[in-house]
This record gives sequence, structure tokens and C-alpha cells, in this order.
Amino acid sequence: MPSASAVKTASLSLCFSVGAVLFSSHAGGGFATGNQANVYFISLGWLGPITAIITMLLLTLTIKEAMNMYNSRHLTSYKQLFMNLYSPFKAVEVLFEVFFYIMVLMAVSAAISGAASALADQLAINYYIGVVLVGAVVFALTIFGANLVRKATTYMGIGILVTSILIFTIGIFMTGDVVGTTTVTAAMENDFMANGFAKLPQAILYAVTYAGFQCVVIPTMIVVGTPLVTRKNCATSMWFSFAMNAVALTLSVCMLLGWTGVYGKSPLPTLTSCQAMGMPWLTVVYSICLLLCLVSTGVTTVFGFTARFSEVQPLKKISRSSVVRSAMVTFFIILLSMTVSLAGLTNIIKYGYGYCGYLAIAIIIVPFLTVGWYKNKRYATDAAYKGRIDQMNAQPESSEEYAPVTETMKETI
Repeated sequence: MPSASAVKTASLSLCFSVGAVLFSSHAGGGFATGNQANVYFISLGWLGPITAIITMLLLTLTIKEAMNMYNSRHLTSYKQLFMNLYSPFKAVEVLFEVFFYIMVLMAVSAAISGAASALADQLAINYYIGVVLVGAVVFALTIFGANLVRKATTYMGIGILVTSILIFTIGIFMTGDVVGTTTVTAAMENDFMANGFAKLPQAILYAVTYAGFQCVVIPTMIVVGTPLVTRKNCATSMWFSFAMNAVALTLSVCMLLGWTGVYGKSPLPTLTSCQAMGMPWLTVVYSICLLLCLVSTGVTTVFGFTARFSEVQPLKKISRSSVVRSAMVTFFIILLSMTVSLAGLTNIIKYGYGYCGYLAIAIIIVPFLTVGWYKNKRYATDAAYKGRIDQMNAQPESSEEYAPVTETMKETI
């Protein structure tokens, strides 16, 4: 029997591990390439870093409610999750299905495209060969189940967090010393003097949109988060994730604010900025970090799709092996994503992510943070009430003190 402290340590370790999955899934397109950060936050000027923090808060609170609803009711698929969320309305969960299929293609395509671009830039590997290599790695890591995904993304997440903070911190301190850059404080002050709060409505829209399309990882998060059996576990896990995501994304935005004159329209703003710093070792470290980020994004996104379709009856008739079924589904979605990746990283993020983000505001973010929050709170209250009734009725009936609870007595509990 493990000690109380051992159980507590294991629980915190598991919460961190699940939180790291969300961090790793966001890392690739989110801040490692700098592309998403550039499209959604840099244009906001001084509001960019603040919006990044609010965005990550919205995302983690939404996924906390999703995991809590999934685990407390012992659901078995994301379809059941959204049926519970939208109840009593019927068939609304189809909207999430549409969002999810499109976003899986967009997210995995962006990850593969970004990683292939990095390989082409750093190792002079042909872009199309890079697409195939990255697709093969994502395939191998996806087909062996939730435990491997959780472990792989935890280690990748730690490496990503450390190296990204190192790179962004150095980049921030070097602004103003490299031709074409300006200090972060000067960039923010200049924007505030020029625009004030004029960009606030746009910042709110971007925050909710960005959090919305990141919700593509909900199917993966509810599967890897199944061991988080209590509301407190789900909350702890997401606070870990919020801290990691908010720190990394905010540092990325702050650094890029000072380097906009250097990277211009590059599809990999962070890599271009890193190369301009004149530190070859830092570029190597960043390239490794970038590949880890993009692979982890691809793995966590594909896994949610694979978990959904590998258990359908037609595939079970083909093979009894869950690994074989997972391999078939994973191969299909990666092959399709590799085709879409030929459209280019910037176009995928600007158009594919943007429109899916608008849809997610209405069908995911707002419902989970309002109706979902209320339903989870009510469900927990009802469960606690039922638990007290069952406990009192389980006492020996021979004692008047422990007589079964009557309907009249229930009303006073």
C-alpha cells in the first residue's frame, strides 16, 4: 500500500502529464513556428501578450469542463460528450463532427508542412521527402494507444518548454541590438500611443477564435485524461497546462513584436529570427525544438481521430487487433493531411484555422463555459446528495439513530 504522500505525488505527476499533452499539441503551430502567433497576436500590438494569456485561460477552462463532464458521467466517446453538452437538443453534436474533421486535416497538415519546411531549411532535405518522413514519425507514435501518447508528449513537452523559454528569452534581450529589431517595450509603447484601445474588439475576437480552433484536441484530451477521476484532478491538470502554455506563448509574442522587421512574411518567423541572432548553436537547438513541437501536435491531433474511428464496427470486422485498426485509420488521415499540407503553412493557418475558429466559438467555447459549467456543477451537487442518501440508508436498520432516510427527511438534507 503506497503512502499518502506517494499517492499525492503520483496524482500530481499524472495531472502534469495530461496537462503536458495539451501543451505539446498547442506548441507546434501555436508558438514554435511563430506563424500562429504572428497571424493572431502580433497585429494587436501592445494587446498581443495580454490577449495570449486570456486565450490560454479560455482554452484550458473549456477543456477542464469537457474532461470533467466526460469522466464524471463515464462516457466512452466524444460524440456522447457533445450529446450531453447539447441535451435536450438533438443532432447538434454533428456540428462538432464537421468542425473536428476539418480541423484535424488543418492541424496535422500545418504540423507536417511546418516540420517539412524546417527540415528543408536546416538539413537541405527536399520538402516532399520531409513531408513523408514527418508523416511516418507521427504514424508510428499514434497507433499504440493513449499511454504512449501521454508519455511521449510529456517528455517532448518538457523539452519544448525548456528550449522555447531559452530561445524566446534570448531573443527578447537581443531586440534593439540587431539591425531591423526594436525593443519589446518600445514596440508596445509606440503601438499604444498610435492605437490606444482601438484594437480591443479585434483582440477579443482573436482570443476566442484562437482558443476555439485549438479545441480540436478535445477528443484526445478526454481519452488521455480519463484517469483524472475528480473535478480537482481535472482543474489541477489544466492549471499546469495553462501555466506552460501562457508562459511559452506570451514570451513568443513578446519576442516576435521586436523582430517583425526581420522575419517579414516568412512562414517560420521564429526560425528566421533565430538565424538573424548570429548564434548557430541556438538555431540548432531551436530546430530540434521545432521538430518536437510539430511532431507532438501531429500526434495528439491524429490520436483523437484514430481513437474515434478505430472502434467502428466495419473495421472490427476487418481486424480484431486494435493496433491494426489504429494503423489503418492513422494511415488514412495522415495521407490526406500530407496532401493538404502542399497548400503551405501560412494559407492553412490563415484560412482553415480562422473559419473553424469562428464555428468553435458558437459550438464549443460558449457552450462549455456556460451550459457545460452549469451542468457539471449541478451534476456534482446531485451526486454528492445521492452519496449522502446512500450512506445514511446503508447504516443498520436496527438502530433508531440510523433508521433509513425517509422522503420527508431527504428534504431536510
